[in-house]
Amino acid sequence: PPDTSFKKVPKGMLHPKRIMKGVVAGVRDYGNRMGIPTANGAVLFDERFIGNPLVYCGTVGIMPKSASFKKVNKGDLVVLVGGKTGRDGIHGATFSSGELTHKSESISSGAVQIGNPIQEKKITDILLQARDKGLYNAITDCGGGGLSSAVGEIGRDLGVIVNLEKVPLKYEGLSYTEIWISEAQERMILAVPKGKLPELLKIFESEDVEATVIGEFTNDKRLHLRYEGNTVCNMDMEFLHEGLPKILRKAIWTKPKHKEPNFSCPKDLTGVLLKILSGFNVCSKEWIIRQYDHEVQGQSVLKPLVGIDNDGPSDATIIRPVFSSKKGVIVSCGINFRYSDIDPYWMAASSIDEAIRQIIAVGGSIDKIALLDNFSWGDTDKSEKLGELVRASYGCYDIAKAYRVPFISGKDSLNNEYKVGNRTISIPGTLLVSAISVMEDVSRAISMDAKKEGNLIYIIGETLNELGGSEYFTQNGFIGNTCPKVNPKRAREVFKKLNRAISLELVRSCHDLSEGGLGVALSEMAFGGGLGMTVFLKEVPYKKLLTTCYSLLATRDDYILFSESNSRFIVEVEKEKQKDFEKAMKGVSFGLIGCLSASPEFKIYGVKGNLIVSTDISTLKETWQKTLKW
Repeated sequence: PPDTSFKKVPKGMLHPKRIMKGVVAGVRDYGNRMGIPTANGAVLFDERFIGNPLVYCGTVGIMPKSASFKKVNKGDLVVLVGGKTGRDGIHGATFSSGELTHKSESISSGAVQIGNPIQEKKITDILLQARDKGLYNAITDCGGGGLSSAVGEIGRDLGVIVNLEKVPLKYEGLSYTEIWISEAQERMILAVPKGKLPELLKIFESEDVEATVIGEFTNDKRLHLRYEGNTVCNMDMEFLHEGLPKILRKAIWTKPKHKEPNFSCPKDLTGVLLKILSGFNVCSKEWIIRQYDHEVQGQSVLKPLVGIDNDGPSDATIIRPVFSSKKGVIVSCGINFRYSDIDPYWMAASSIDEAIRQIIAVGGSIDKIALLDNFSWGDTDKSEKLGELVRASYGCYDIAKAYRVPFISGKDSLNNEYKVGNRTISIPGTLLVSAISVMEDVSRAISMDAKKEGNLIYIIGETLNELGGSEYFTQNGFIGNTCPKVNPKRAREVFKKLNRAISLELVRSCHDLSEGGLGVALSEMAFGGGLGMTVFLKEVPYKKLLTTCYSLLATRDDYILFSESNSRFIVEVEKEKQKDFEKAMKGVSFGLIGCLSASPEFKIYGVKGNLIVSTDISTLKETWQKTLKW
């Protein structure tokens, strides 16, 4: 966390606050200059990320269907376009997947790529022109492994010959090996028909972007590399891609046993709620969001911050990429790394559920969702770590299949560990699930902020005793042994019925329940809309397992308020539409738990009718905002 004491920062590490500011600046400077809206995201903290902070960046684009197919032909030229090649980024992918130490900054500094967003923007614009004119047959980027992976991938089926001395360099002195594996940024490989080369070179020259022929695709199914007339590699493509035998490794997963919480339910939960709202993983990220341009291109329909003052946390982002169409693209994400400490399977399931329900919350349909996974893990050479990863993968497979939602892409970053003397700091197993959906009519989108006094507040879904890995347990010094699970059959029914209710305009606002559970979701909805709220926990559908220390029979208000059970929503409904809404939701668990008021008071009554939270929306909002108000 950013408030970590300098004394606790191990040798060779930068302070977390400096790391965070640097990451934000990097995303801001590159993204803003590219003219691409940075519209959705999340920021989470844990002490175990101190040696290996994780940064996920992803993009979404649209393209003609006809351009989605790649086919390289014999005789096509290998054209390298974009930036020059340098030593920056050599072994970047290898470095990012290896264990770090206090010497890494000086030894591996060359593995860090140096980006140039203006160059990237120019390349992108020109490539669109070249695409629309049909000037290339296939394209791929130079990512991990640089030319070695890009050329090796695009020439896999045919074979290719490359003259490495023709690659434009930033400076002299690079060996052919360095040229081949450099991961310098802003470079693409094109397969260009010979007859179309002059026109391609002409449009690249018009924007002062380099385009260089470095080779030709053959039909001998071999990778042939030459440097100044000498052959430096001549390898069979099948051997290159399939020659390495599959590695058989032992994976072990044993369910951990953590100490069970042994504290009683606080009588006044106001202070508890405020503490959770101010926590780094729940608090407002407006300081970050405002540095990113989410309005560029003028396509945003639902923004990352919404509400009466445009500072409430949106569940998802909606953009309208084609102005002549009402269709929109919804983007969301789900991440719950703390659940990995209990069971990586249900961590993965929860991440999928969160990403999906955030799309449902803004008006999306589960029938039009696709997912992307991004795994970050510790040293998978260790059987226990590999076992965790395998279990998380099974969770992805089972839940996505049950939801009938496909994974269309993904990535992984393994061996995220930092060695300090005899101690190794390993990140918690982390999975980011991103979701994307198409919305037929963006005018049907809804936001999470409360809209009108007198409207009713419902909770959709069932609350269970699932506080393991929750914000509440974490702030009390516990992990717990029961993290949230997912019932795909029941959840899918909830998603479909809620989507139908939103489509019928029976819902004014909707907010999903995630970190901090019901207490946080209610607070955000209230101060997001500038309206007070009165809520009664006795109306919440919950399992009777919510008992004090799992032994006494008294139901715990704090567990109901802060449970992070999946597949749940808070919904605002007008009184006139109450019957229609309840009819639409028939067959799934829901409860009428309260109403909105013009008064700023925020009150929650416990199961026994006693007042357990009493504050006002200004206090809630100020508490939520002040933590990262830098």
